[in-house]
Amino acid sequence: MSEIDKSMPESAVAPAAAPPAGEQEEAAARNGAGEAEDAGALRAAQELEQARADRDRAVQERDALIDRLKRTQAEFENIRRRLYKEKEEVVQYAASDTVESLLPIIDDFERALETEGIDPEIKKGLELIRKRLLDALARTGLREVEQHERFDPHLHYAVDRAPAADGQEDQAILEVYQKGYRFKDRLLRASMVKVAVKE
Repeated sequence: MSEIDKSMPESAVAPAAAPPAGEQEEAAARNGAGEAEDAGALRAAQELEQARADRDRAVQERDALIDRLKRTQAEFENIRRRLYKEKEEVVQYAASDTVESLLPIIDDFERALETEGIDPEIKKGLELIRKRLLDALARTGLREVEQHERFDPHLHYAVDRAPAADGQEDQAILEVYQKGYRFKDRLLRASMVKVAVKE
């Protein structure tokens, strides 16, 4: 060995030593911790993404349920209104069948009153009974169909026709065979009429 070499301490000449074991463990722990943090961050990002997807799905399901609830409520309200209307109509027109069954009796009274040679006292009694019957039925909603000059298929039933005379309109009503009646706002029975027809 040369003199220079001998005068230098051994540590100066020795090759660079590895860091102490504690530092190596710390560095390895730091590397492991970094990798663990990266893996944890990745896992957290995935969980966040999954949570967002679950939230979006839950919001869509909630919106669909709210929409279905609104539709069901609207349908229920429509059914309730329709049932109420039908009930009102049943109550309002419940007597129409009974009233209609009494119309032939009114017709009989009118035919009896038109009979020639009837005793005046009997005629007076028949008129009184007819009037009282019509008044009672009027309180339930019965009304006579207005007698128009011209035929109306919504109110009249043509059972006979005749050629229109000079100056007479086509479809003019010539004679009423049987009176028509309404019950409240419904036609209960059409008037039976004879109609003039221009040929």
